[in-house]
Amino acid sequence: MNNDMYENLGKKMKELRIKNGLTQEQVADALNVTPGYISNVENNRSAMTLRMLIYYANLTHVSLDHLIGSIDSSYQATSLDNELLQLLETLSDTDKEKLIKTIKLWLLK
Repeated sequence: MNNDMYENLGKKMKELRIKNGLTQEQVADALNVTPGYISNVENNRSAMTLRMLIYYANLTHVSLDHLIGSIDSSYQATSLDNELLQLLETLSDTDKEKLIKTIKLWLLK
C-alpha cells in the first residue's frame, strides 16, 4: 500500500469510528488492543493486520471492500458493486421488487 493510501486509511477509520458513535477506548476494548494503538492507527503511526482490519470493518458495519475501496480509487467501483450486492442479499423478494421499481423510476428522470 502506498503512503497516500495508508494515510487515507487512518483518516477513513477515524471517520467510521466517529460515525458509529464509538470512542477510541470502545474500539480498543472490542479489538482487545490499547486506545493508544487505535490512536496510532488513526494517525498513521501504526498499521493494522488484515485480521484486525476485518474486525474493524465488522465493528463499524462496513465491508472490508468498502473500507479498502474507499481509499483506492481503482478498486472503488468494485467495492461499491460488492456493497450493493451485500445489501440486496438482506432484502426480501417483495422489497427487491419495490427497489427495482424505484430504480426504474429514478433512471427515467
